[in-house]
Amino acid sequence: MTSKNNSGGTNAETRLEGFASFCGVFVTGLFALTFIFQNFVIPSSSMASTLQVGDHIVVERQTFAPRSQWASFLPYREVHRGDIIVFYKPIAETNGQHMTLVKRVIGVPGDRIHLRHGIVYLNGVAQHEPYAATPTFSSYNPYVDDFPSISPADLPGVTAAWAVSLPEHLLGDDLVVPPGHYFAMGDNRDRSLDSRFWGFVPRENIIGRPLFVYWSFDQPEINELNPSLSEQFSLAANELIHFFDKTRWSRTLHRVQ
Repeated sequence: MTSKNNSGGTNAETRLEGFASFCGVFVTGLFALTFIFQNFVIPSSSMASTLQVGDHIVVERQTFAPRSQWASFLPYREVHRGDIIVFYKPIAETNGQHMTLVKRVIGVPGDRIHLRHGIVYLNGVAQHEPYAATPTFSSYNPYVDDFPSISPADLPGVTAAWAVSLPEHLLGDDLVVPPGHYFAMGDNRDRSLDSRFWGFVPRENIIGRPLFVYWSFDQPEINELNPSLSEQFSLAANELIHFFDKTRWSRTLHRVQ
């Protein structure tokens, strides 16, 4: 009789322990997905070829987060030149939303920046950027490729607020990055609406950094701000039908750098 009771008690404890373990895994996973990692889909070619349209990336949110005393063991650090960052666009759209963007940090606070024929000069030194697309003769744009050599007034894509404030940050031929802000550009410089068009990225707008591509699907560029329902349905149907033949298998677990 005692043996049966002990056996029953052991089984009950095992089930309870299993349920507790499941809850622990669930809570840990939920915490990680909520506070540490985030999914993001690349909608445009502004970061090509580093990131391609249809890349699904994992964004790590802790490294660039404000340092916390209760979690001082986490690998916090400052944002460096060359880092790829995910952030909220500093200028809101007409509907009040702030788009989430992915760009590369070109300048940190105090840096002096200018471009000449698409080449970035940082503190007077030409930069070697093998990841960045260089302009061709046919694609040359004086505002984009020789930034900030001409006034941005009335240029397509340049926000009114940036057109007004940009001259305040000029020192000779250079644009000077102010404290607490960063200058960011896409690697596909000819097709990137970036800091040249809407200004500096405030430190508090930075969400995190992309770690790797967990899935890549060959798809066309979409409306980054607010894709229509028909566009969303078409994309979902296309992914379902062409999952195997349009998945870029070679980019699975591709590290973003």
